[in-house]
Amino acid sequence: MTVWDDLVGQDRVREQLAAAAKDADALVTAVSDGKPLEQGSKMTHAWLFTGPPGSGRSTVARAFAAALQCTSPDRALGGEPGCGFCDGCHTSLIGTHADVQVIRTDLLSIGVKETRDLVRRAQLSPAVGRWQVIVVEDADRLTEGAGNVLLKAVEEPAPRTVWMLCAPSLEDVLPTIRSRCRHLTLGTPPVESVADVLIRRDGVDPERAHSAARATQGHIGRARRLATDERARARRAAVLKVPLRIADVGGCLKAAQELIDTATDDAKQMAEEVDVKETEDLKAALGGVAGGRMPRGTAGAMKELEDKQKRRKTRTQRDSLDLALTELTGFYRDVLALQLGSRIAIANVDVQDSLDRIAESSTPAQTLRRIEAVIACRQAMDRNVAPLLAVEAMTMSLRAG
Repeated sequence: MTVWDDLVGQDRVREQLAAAAKDADALVTAVSDGKPLEQGSKMTHAWLFTGPPGSGRSTVARAFAAALQCTSPDRALGGEPGCGFCDGCHTSLIGTHADVQVIRTDLLSIGVKETRDLVRRAQLSPAVGRWQVIVVEDADRLTEGAGNVLLKAVEEPAPRTVWMLCAPSLEDVLPTIRSRCRHLTLGTPPVESVADVLIRRDGVDPERAHSAARATQGHIGRARRLATDERARARRAAVLKVPLRIADVGGCLKAAQELIDTATDDAKQMAEEVDVKETEDLKAALGGVAGGRMPRGTAGAMKELEDKQKRRKTRTQRDSLDLALTELTGFYRDVLALQLGSRIAIANVDVQDSLDRIAESSTPAQTLRRIEAVIACRQAMDRNVAPLLAVEAMTMSLRAG
Protein backbone atom coordinates (compact mmCIF):
# COMPACT_ATOMS: atom_id res chain seq x y z
CA MET A 1 0.00 0.00 0.00
CA THR A 2 1.60 3.28 -1.11
CA VAL A 3 1.42 6.60 0.71
CA TRP A 4 -0.99 7.84 -1.97
CA ASP A 5 -3.73 5.30 -1.20
CA ASP A 6 -5.39 7.57 1.38
CA LEU A 7 -5.88 10.40 -1.14
CA VAL A 8 -9.60 9.90 -1.66
CA GLY A 9 -10.94 11.20 -4.96
CA GLN A 10 -7.86 13.35 -5.68
CA ASP A 11 -6.40 11.57 -8.73
CA ARG A 12 -5.18 14.75 -10.46
CA VAL A 13 -3.42 16.01 -7.33
CA ARG A 14 -1.88 12.61 -6.76
CA GLU A 15 -0.39 12.56 -10.26
CA GLN A 16 1.12 16.03 -9.83
CA LEU A 17 2.63 15.27 -6.43
CA ALA A 18 3.96 11.89 -7.52
CA ALA A 19 5.74 13.58 -10.43
CA ALA A 20 7.12 16.26 -8.10
CA ALA A 21 8.36 13.62 -5.64
CA LYS A 22 10.14 11.82 -8.46
CA ASP A 23 11.83 15.04 -9.57
CA ALA A 24 12.73 15.81 -5.95
CA ASP A 25 14.36 12.40 -5.65
CA ALA A 26 16.32 12.98 -8.83
CA LEU A 27 17.34 16.44 -7.59
CA VAL A 28 18.76 15.10 -4.30
CA THR A 29 20.57 12.30 -6.12
CA ALA A 30 22.06 14.73 -8.64
CA VAL A 31 23.33 17.06 -5.91
CA SER A 32 24.88 14.23 -3.93
CA ASP A 33 26.58 12.87 -7.08
CA GLY A 34 27.80 16.30 -8.17
CA LYS A 35 25.75 16.25 -11.38
CA PRO A 36 24.10 19.34 -12.92
CA LEU A 37 20.39 19.85 -12.16
CA GLU A 38 17.83 19.35 -14.90
CA GLN A 39 15.65 22.28 -15.97
CA GLY A 40 11.86 22.21 -15.78
CA SER A 41 11.62 20.32 -12.48
CA LYS A 42 8.10 19.78 -11.14
CA MET A 43 9.45 20.18 -7.60
CA THR A 44 9.44 23.47 -5.71
CA HIS A 45 10.19 24.66 -2.18
CA ALA A 46 6.71 25.86 -1.14
CA TRP A 47 3.27 24.32 -1.69
CA LEU A 48 -0.23 25.52 -0.86
CA PHE A 49 -3.02 22.95 -0.66
CA THR A 50 -6.55 24.35 -0.60
CA GLY A 51 -9.93 22.69 -0.60
CA PRO A 52 -13.21 22.48 1.31
CA PRO A 53 -13.28 21.00 4.81
CA GLY A 54 -12.98 17.23 4.67
CA SER A 55 -11.25 17.14 1.29
CA GLY A 56 -8.08 15.73 2.87
CA ARG A 57 -5.65 18.67 2.75
CA SER A 58 -3.51 17.46 5.66
CA THR A 59 -3.62 13.87 4.37
CA VAL A 60 -2.27 15.05 1.02
CA ALA A 61 0.51 17.03 2.70
CA ARG A 62 1.54 14.10 4.90
CA ALA A 63 1.57 11.71 1.94
CA PHE A 64 3.74 14.10 -0.08
CA ALA A 65 6.09 14.54 2.90
CA ALA A 66 6.42 10.76 3.17
CA ALA A 67 7.15 10.44 -0.56
CA LEU A 68 9.92 13.04 -0.26
CA GLN A 69 11.53 11.04 2.56
CA CYS A 70 11.08 7.65 0.85
CA THR A 71 14.18 5.44 1.00
CA SER A 72 12.85 2.44 -0.92
CA PRO A 73 15.53 0.81 -3.14
CA ASP A 74 12.93 0.57 -5.93
CA ARG A 75 13.51 4.27 -6.63
CA ALA A 76 16.86 3.47 -8.21
CA LEU A 77 15.06 1.17 -10.64
CA GLY A 78 12.62 3.86 -11.72
CA GLY A 79 9.99 3.16 -9.08
CA GLU A 80 7.73 5.90 -7.75
CA PRO A 81 8.73 7.39 -4.38
CA GLY A 82 6.21 6.77 -1.62
CA CYS A 83 6.27 2.99 -1.20
CA GLY A 84 4.57 3.22 2.20
CA PHE A 85 6.74 0.50 3.77
CA CYS A 86 10.25 1.92 4.15
CA ASP A 87 11.39 3.65 7.32
CA GLY A 88 11.17 7.11 5.70
CA CYS A 89 7.56 6.63 4.63
CA HIS A 90 6.42 4.92 7.82
CA THR A 91 7.89 7.44 10.26
CA SER A 92 6.65 10.38 8.19
CA LEU A 93 3.08 9.07 8.19
CA ILE A 94 2.94 8.31 11.92
CA GLY A 95 4.61 11.61 12.87
CA THR A 96 7.98 10.44 14.25
CA HIS A 97 10.34 11.39 11.40
CA ALA A 98 13.05 13.76 12.63
CA ASP A 99 12.82 15.94 9.51
CA VAL A 100 9.05 16.18 9.14
CA GLN A 101 7.42 18.79 11.37
CA VAL A 102 3.61 18.91 11.33
CA ILE A 103 2.06 22.04 12.87
CA ARG A 104 -1.60 22.08 13.85
CA THR A 105 -3.29 24.21 16.44
CA ASP A 106 -6.13 23.53 18.83
CA LEU A 107 -6.21 27.27 19.63
CA LEU A 108 -7.88 30.11 17.75
CA SER A 109 -4.70 31.22 15.94
CA ILE A 110 -1.00 30.59 15.31
CA GLY A 111 1.07 33.45 16.67
CA VAL A 112 4.41 35.07 15.93
CA LYS A 113 6.35 33.11 18.56
CA GLU A 114 5.39 29.70 17.18
CA THR A 115 6.08 30.85 13.62
CA ARG A 116 9.55 32.13 14.51
CA ASP A 117 10.36 28.69 15.94
CA LEU A 118 9.30 27.15 12.62
CA VAL A 119 11.42 29.57 10.62
CA ARG A 120 14.48 28.74 12.72
CA ARG A 121 13.89 25.04 12.16
CA ALA A 122 13.50 25.63 8.42
CA GLN A 123 17.06 26.92 8.22
CA LEU A 124 18.49 23.60 9.43
CA SER A 125 19.77 20.91 7.10
CA PRO A 126 17.97 17.55 7.21
CA ALA A 127 19.19 15.45 10.13
CA VAL A 128 18.46 11.96 8.81
CA GLY A 129 16.14 12.39 5.83
CA ARG A 130 16.43 13.74 2.32
CA TRP A 131 14.45 16.96 2.96
CA GLN A 132 13.47 19.20 5.86
CA VAL A 133 9.66 19.25 5.55
CA ILE A 134 7.38 21.61 7.47
CA VAL A 135 3.62 21.08 7.20
CA VAL A 136 1.32 23.85 8.50
CA GLU A 137 -2.14 22.27 8.63
CA ASP A 138 -3.92 25.44 9.74
CA ALA A 139 -2.25 28.12 7.62
CA ASP A 140 -5.54 30.05 7.63
CA ARG A 141 -5.09 30.57 11.39
CA LEU A 142 -1.79 32.42 11.06
CA THR A 143 -2.10 35.93 12.47
CA GLU A 144 -1.01 38.79 10.25
CA GLY A 145 2.23 39.13 12.19
CA ALA A 146 2.90 35.39 11.96
CA GLY A 147 2.25 35.50 8.21
CA ASN A 148 4.81 38.27 7.77
CA VAL A 149 7.38 36.22 9.72
CA LEU A 150 6.67 33.20 7.52
CA LEU A 151 6.94 35.25 4.34
CA LYS A 152 10.69 35.79 4.77
CA ALA A 153 11.32 32.05 5.08
CA VAL A 154 9.23 31.28 2.00
CA GLU A 155 10.96 34.03 0.00
CA GLU A 156 14.47 32.83 0.86
CA PRO A 157 14.21 29.10 1.59
CA ALA A 158 17.04 26.86 2.67
CA PRO A 159 18.26 24.54 -0.13
CA ARG A 160 16.70 21.35 1.25
CA THR A 161 13.61 22.75 3.00
CA VAL A 162 10.03 22.29 1.76
CA TRP A 163 7.04 24.22 3.13
CA MET A 164 3.53 22.75 2.83
CA LEU A 165 0.65 25.04 3.80
CA CYS A 166 -2.98 23.90 4.09
CA ALA A 167 -5.96 26.25 4.02
CA PRO A 168 -9.63 26.17 2.95
CA SER A 169 -9.11 28.73 0.16
CA LEU A 170 -6.58 31.10 -1.39
CA GLU A 171 -8.25 34.05 0.34
CA ASP A 172 -7.36 32.56 3.73
CA VAL A 173 -3.63 33.08 3.08
CA LEU A 174 -1.75 36.36 2.71
CA PRO A 175 -1.37 37.30 -0.99
CA THR A 176 2.39 37.71 -0.55
CA ILE A 177 2.69 34.13 0.71
CA ARG A 178 0.39 32.44 -1.77
CA SER A 179 2.14 34.14 -4.70
CA ARG A 180 5.33 32.32 -3.69
CA CYS A 181 3.75 28.87 -3.40
CA ARG A 182 2.72 26.30 -5.96
CA HIS A 183 -1.03 25.99 -5.54
CA LEU A 184 -3.01 22.74 -5.77
CA THR A 185 -6.79 22.67 -5.31
CA LEU A 186 -8.53 19.65 -3.83
CA GLY A 187 -12.17 18.86 -4.52
CA THR A 188 -14.84 17.28 -2.34
CA PRO A 189 -14.37 13.49 -2.56
CA PRO A 190 -17.24 11.46 -4.09
CA VAL A 191 -19.57 9.87 -1.56
CA GLU A 192 -18.84 6.39 -2.92
CA SER A 193 -15.09 6.88 -2.52
CA VAL A 194 -15.48 8.00 1.10
CA ALA A 195 -17.72 5.02 1.87
CA ASP A 196 -15.17 2.69 0.29
CA VAL A 197 -12.41 4.06 2.54
CA LEU A 198 -14.56 3.60 5.65
CA ILE A 199 -15.26 0.00 4.68
CA ARG A 200 -11.71 -0.84 3.59
CA ARG A 201 -9.64 1.01 6.18
CA ASP A 202 -11.94 1.26 9.22
CA GLY A 203 -13.95 -1.94 8.91
CA VAL A 204 -17.27 -0.09 9.00
CA ASP A 205 -20.44 -1.91 8.03
CA PRO A 206 -21.20 -1.06 4.35
CA GLU A 207 -24.70 0.27 5.06
CA ARG A 208 -23.48 2.52 7.88
CA ALA A 209 -20.48 3.63 5.81
CA HIS A 210 -22.67 4.75 2.90
CA SER A 211 -25.11 6.47 5.27
CA ALA A 212 -22.30 8.40 7.01
CA ALA A 213 -20.63 9.37 3.74
CA ARG A 214 -23.93 10.59 2.30
CA ALA A 215 -24.91 12.49 5.47
CA THR A 216 -21.58 14.36 5.58
CA GLN A 217 -21.57 14.99 1.82
CA GLY A 218 -18.06 13.65 1.27
CA HIS A 219 -16.34 15.06 4.37
CA ILE A 220 -13.87 12.26 5.21
CA GLY A 221 -13.17 13.14 8.85
CA ARG A 222 -16.80 13.76 9.79
CA ALA A 223 -17.91 10.61 7.97
CA ARG A 224 -15.40 8.49 9.88
CA ARG A 225 -16.48 9.99 13.20
CA LEU A 226 -20.18 9.60 12.41
CA ALA A 227 -19.68 5.98 11.39
CA THR A 228 -17.61 4.98 14.42
CA ASP A 229 -18.82 7.22 17.29
CA GLU A 230 -22.23 6.66 18.85
CA ARG A 231 -22.12 10.07 20.59
CA ALA A 232 -21.57 11.80 17.25
CA ARG A 233 -24.64 10.08 15.82
CA ALA A 234 -26.72 11.08 18.84
CA ARG A 235 -25.61 14.73 18.57
CA ARG A 236 -26.42 14.85 14.88
CA ALA A 237 -29.88 13.38 15.49
CA ALA A 238 -30.55 16.07 18.10
CA VAL A 239 -29.44 18.87 15.77
CA LEU A 240 -31.66 17.64 12.93
CA LYS A 241 -34.69 17.82 15.25
CA VAL A 242 -34.22 21.57 15.77
CA PRO A 243 -36.31 22.64 12.71
CA LEU A 244 -39.31 20.81 14.19
CA ARG A 245 -38.88 22.23 17.70
CA ILE A 246 -39.04 25.97 16.97
CA ALA A 247 -42.78 26.43 16.62
CA ASP A 248 -42.85 29.05 19.37
CA VAL A 249 -40.48 31.44 21.12
CA GLY A 250 -39.97 29.10 24.05
CA GLY A 251 -38.97 26.28 21.70
CA CYS A 252 -36.49 28.58 19.94
CA LEU A 253 -34.78 29.60 23.18
CA LYS A 254 -34.70 26.03 24.49
CA ALA A 255 -33.22 24.66 21.25
CA ALA A 256 -30.55 27.38 21.26
CA GLN A 257 -29.61 26.64 24.88
CA GLU A 258 -29.32 22.91 24.14
CA LEU A 259 -27.00 23.55 21.19
CA ILE A 260 -24.78 25.69 23.42
CA ASP A 261 -24.87 23.12 26.23
CA THR A 262 -23.81 20.34 23.85
CA ALA A 263 -20.89 22.39 22.57
CA THR A 264 -19.87 23.25 26.14
CA ASP A 265 -19.99 19.57 27.12
CA ASP A 266 -17.71 18.72 24.19
CA ALA A 267 -15.20 21.35 25.31
CA LYS A 268 -15.41 20.13 28.90
CA GLN A 269 -14.83 16.53 27.86
CA MET A 270 -11.71 17.46 25.92
CA ALA A 271 -10.46 19.54 28.84
CA GLU A 272 -10.87 16.59 31.18
CA GLU A 273 -8.88 14.39 28.80
CA VAL A 274 -6.04 16.81 28.10
CA ASP A 275 -5.82 19.67 30.61
CA VAL A 276 -5.22 17.60 33.74
CA LYS A 277 -2.33 15.70 32.18
CA GLU A 278 -0.81 18.89 30.77
CA THR A 279 -1.00 20.61 34.14
CA GLU A 280 0.52 17.68 36.04
CA ASP A 281 3.31 17.29 33.49
CA LEU A 282 4.21 20.99 33.74
CA LYS A 283 4.15 20.90 37.53
CA ALA A 284 6.51 17.93 37.52
CA ALA A 285 8.82 19.65 35.02
CA LEU A 286 8.94 22.78 37.20
CA GLY A 287 9.78 20.79 40.31
CA GLY A 288 6.39 20.82 41.97
CA VAL A 289 5.39 18.22 44.56
CA ALA A 290 2.01 16.48 44.41
CA GLY A 291 -0.32 18.24 46.83
CA GLY A 292 2.31 20.83 47.73
CA ARG A 293 3.09 24.41 46.76
CA MET A 294 4.83 25.23 43.50
CA PRO A 295 8.42 26.56 43.62
CA ARG A 296 8.88 30.32 43.54
CA GLY A 297 9.02 31.87 40.07
CA THR A 298 6.81 29.27 38.34
CA ALA A 299 3.52 31.19 38.52
CA GLY A 300 4.07 32.77 35.10
CA ALA A 301 4.48 29.41 33.37
CA MET A 302 1.38 28.03 35.06
CA LYS A 303 -0.64 31.13 34.08
CA GLU A 304 0.52 30.78 30.46
CA LEU A 305 -0.68 27.17 30.40
CA GLU A 306 -4.05 28.14 31.88
CA ASP A 307 -4.51 30.82 29.21
CA LYS A 308 -3.67 28.32 26.49
CA GLN A 309 -6.19 25.84 27.89
CA LYS A 310 -8.91 28.51 27.98
CA ARG A 311 -8.27 29.42 24.34
CA ARG A 312 -8.38 25.76 23.36
CA LYS A 313 -11.68 25.32 25.19
CA THR A 314 -13.11 28.30 23.31
CA ARG A 315 -12.07 26.84 19.97
CA THR A 316 -13.46 23.40 20.84
CA GLN A 317 -16.82 24.96 21.70
CA ARG A 318 -16.83 26.98 18.47
CA ASP A 319 -15.89 23.95 16.39
CA SER A 320 -18.70 21.91 17.95
CA LEU A 321 -21.20 24.70 17.29
CA ASP A 322 -19.92 25.12 13.74
CA LEU A 323 -20.46 21.42 13.10
CA ALA A 324 -24.06 21.71 14.33
CA LEU A 325 -24.64 24.72 12.06
CA THR A 326 -23.15 22.83 9.12
CA GLU A 327 -25.61 20.00 9.71
CA LEU A 328 -28.50 22.47 9.90
CA THR A 329 -27.41 23.99 6.60
CA GLY A 330 -27.39 20.52 5.05
CA PHE A 331 -30.91 19.90 6.36
CA TYR A 332 -32.31 23.05 4.76
CA ARG A 333 -30.33 22.37 1.58
CA ASP A 334 -32.24 19.05 1.32
CA VAL A 335 -35.53 20.86 2.00
CA LEU A 336 -34.81 23.31 -0.81
CA ALA A 337 -33.93 20.44 -3.17
CA LEU A 338 -37.30 18.82 -2.46
CA GLN A 339 -39.19 22.09 -2.91
CA LEU A 340 -37.54 22.78 -6.27
CA GLY A 341 -37.81 19.20 -7.50
CA SER A 342 -34.05 18.95 -7.90
CA ARG A 343 -32.43 15.68 -8.91
CA ILE A 344 -29.47 16.05 -6.55
CA ALA A 345 -29.12 13.30 -3.97
CA ILE A 346 -30.65 13.94 -0.55
CA ALA A 347 -27.99 13.82 2.15
CA ASN A 348 -30.21 13.32 5.21
CA VAL A 349 -32.37 10.44 4.01
CA ASP A 350 -32.60 9.11 7.59
CA VAL A 351 -34.86 12.08 8.46
CA GLN A 352 -36.88 12.04 5.24
CA ASP A 353 -40.16 12.52 7.12
CA SER A 354 -38.91 15.74 8.72
CA LEU A 355 -37.63 17.01 5.38
CA ASP A 356 -40.98 16.34 3.73
CA ARG A 357 -42.87 18.03 6.55
CA ILE A 358 -40.78 21.22 6.43
CA ALA A 359 -40.78 21.27 2.62
CA GLU A 360 -44.58 21.06 2.46
CA SER A 361 -45.20 23.71 5.14
CA SER A 362 -42.87 26.39 3.74
CA THR A 363 -41.77 28.02 0.49
CA PRO A 364 -38.36 27.99 -1.25
CA ALA A 365 -37.96 31.68 -0.35
CA GLN A 366 -38.41 30.87 3.33
CA THR A 367 -35.90 28.04 3.09
CA LEU A 368 -33.32 30.34 1.51
CA ARG A 369 -33.85 32.85 4.31
CA ARG A 370 -33.34 30.09 6.85
CA ILE A 371 -30.07 29.06 5.21
CA GLU A 372 -29.00 32.71 5.30
CA ALA A 373 -29.85 32.82 9.03
CA VAL A 374 -27.53 29.88 9.71
CA ILE A 375 -24.75 31.52 7.70
CA ALA A 376 -25.31 34.80 9.58
CA CYS A 377 -24.94 32.94 12.88
CA ARG A 378 -21.58 31.52 11.81
CA GLN A 379 -20.42 34.97 10.74
CA ALA A 380 -21.55 36.49 14.05
CA MET A 381 -19.49 33.99 16.02
CA ASP A 382 -16.47 34.76 13.83
CA ARG A 383 -16.89 38.36 15.01
CA ASN A 384 -16.86 37.15 18.65
CA VAL A 385 -20.57 37.70 19.29
CA ALA A 386 -21.64 35.78 22.42
CA PRO A 387 -22.51 32.25 21.14
CA LEU A 388 -25.84 32.03 22.98
CA LEU A 389 -27.04 35.36 21.60
CA ALA A 390 -26.00 34.39 18.07
CA VAL A 391 -27.72 31.01 18.23
CA GLU A 392 -30.89 32.45 19.80
CA ALA A 393 -31.09 35.03 17.01
CA MET A 394 -30.69 32.22 14.49
CA THR A 395 -33.43 30.02 15.94
CA MET A 396 -35.82 32.98 16.02
CA SER A 397 -35.04 33.67 12.36
CA LEU A 398 -35.56 29.99 11.51
CA ARG A 399 -39.01 30.17 13.14
CA ALA A 400 -39.91 33.33 11.22
CA GLY A 401 -38.78 31.89 7.89
